[in-house]
Amino acid sequence: MIDNAGTTIIPIHSGETNLIRVINAALNQPLFFTIANHKLTVVGADASYLKPFTTNILMLGPGQTTDVLITANQPPSRYYIAARAYQSAQNAPFDNTTTTAILQYHNSIKTKPIMPPLPAYNDTNAVTKFSRSFFSQREVEVPTEIDENLFFTIGLGLNNCPKNFRKRRCQGPNGTRFAASMNNVSFTLPNNISILQAHYDRIPGVFTTDFPANPPVKFDYTGAWIMHCHLDVHIGWGLATVLLVEDGVGELQSIEPPPLDLPLC
Repeated sequence: MIDNAGTTIIPIHSGETNLIRVINAALNQPLFFTIANHKLTVVGADASYLKPFTTNILMLGPGQTTDVLITANQPPSRYYIAARAYQSAQNAPFDNTTTTAILQYHNSIKTKPIMPPLPAYNDTNAVTKFSRSFFSQREVEVPTEIDENLFFTIGLGLNNCPKNFRKRRCQGPNGTRFAASMNNVSFTLPNNISILQAHYDRIPGVFTTDFPANPPVKFDYTGAWIMHCHLDVHIGWGLATVLLVEDGVGELQSIEPPPLDLPLC
């Protein structure tokens, strides 16, 4: 439902328990989330069950989903559902406004909703407390002997813009352009061919083949898989890499050939 002010209203009946899936679709910013006067029992995140825990505040990263149970055990009234940004990086501009919806009990009087308190935009302690509450429902066996430690360094920087470069791609300080890297290598997509197409047709010069013969992590999904930042703009800066998984033995361990009418880049 939507009220006259354009605010979303979520109806609920006294005594019932509802499962709510909260999704952060804000792209750039982690978000605090709360419902006035109500406890939230977290039971899952990103399609994985968790050991349930109760909290007043959720903290969701960009694109993250969290499944919570809420019981309507308060006096029938109207309660604000509120969310606002957590500043995860210093000196980065962000929208510090609070967005709201209304949890409205059935047959409640239409009064001014109750507003919940939210952590400060830079309350890292609240974020840490929430994230440390995540536990699996059961113990999981993990390797205790590590063959090789992999250390990834992710960096953001500035490059000078070449002459006659498009201005919209030079949005850094003093006319520079942003660049990103993983282990000091900036990822660049091929201009006229896809990586998967190059893999299909064994086209040289598109990517290097110096892969480890015995990788410490087993990958059983053949094909080209991009590992990248969740922000599209950062991919253009170079913050990405591609994992190329070779075919195994037999049809079930091999990628299907491309269709004959597959268009080229």
